[in-house]
Amino acid sequence: MNIQHIPQIKHTDNGNFFLLAGPCAIEGEEMALRIAEKLVGITDKLQIPYVFKGSFKKANRSRIDSFSGIGDEKALKILRKVSETFHIPTVTDIHTNEDADMAAQYVDVLQIPAFLVRQTDLVVAAANTGKVVNLKKGQFMSPESMKHAVQKVLDCQNENVMVTDRGTMFGYQDMIVDFRGIPTMQQYASTVLDVTHSLQQPNQTAGVTGGRPDMIETVAKAGIAVGVDGIFIETHFDPANAKSDGANMLHLDYFEDLMTKLVAIRKTVNAF
Repeated sequence: MNIQHIPQIKHTDNGNFFLLAGPCAIEGEEMALRIAEKLVGITDKLQIPYVFKGSFKKANRSRIDSFSGIGDEKALKILRKVSETFHIPTVTDIHTNEDADMAAQYVDVLQIPAFLVRQTDLVVAAANTGKVVNLKKGQFMSPESMKHAVQKVLDCQNENVMVTDRGTMFGYQDMIVDFRGIPTMQQYASTVLDVTHSLQQPNQTAGVTGGRPDMIETVAKAGIAVGVDGIFIETHFDPANAKSDGANMLHLDYFEDLMTKLVAIRKTVNAF
């Protein structure tokens, strides 16, 4: 996939990685605009192609009393406002076939969650919108198996597809990134490393996911070093009180420092 096919994406001609970043879930308009403004400033300064990420709905929660959203249309309208305010593309998750057509009216990239990436009807529904499709690799899948998910999109005459690695299950309550999978999946599509979800620590007992945000820089640096095309990071100005996945998010205050380091590593990699 040529990232220039993503509407409104900027800074595509300098050899940088591209970035998908934002809060896990849209909690409200003020928070979304606040995070987007900060990230747009950083990515413009560092010349990083940027897509704002925010889930309009969190359908795959462990517990029924977990936050799932502020209302589908309300959240999608906020995503549209972010795009219109800052002239940037947006990406959101979808969970049902009906979500595909609805979300496609508001965002530029439709993301298939890792748990659902083998659902053929869902992948086809996303592909048939003509939007860019981001396929999260299932935690239970090998890198090689993602070629079949990519092919489903291509068979719908949609070549705008990317793959995102978000780690592989390691035991019952941990994730691990197998960096050998990045060049493997790059044979099929542009490949992104989801740094923050790769550091989740699912807690089946309490039903509240933990994480290792202290390892975000380590995993992100490694991804850039092995040549990943894009980086995915969830961030928030108050992770401790975020309504979803706060335990593994990067604090917004640390974002520019990390991006500066990753851009420097990318320049070094590009020299070889």
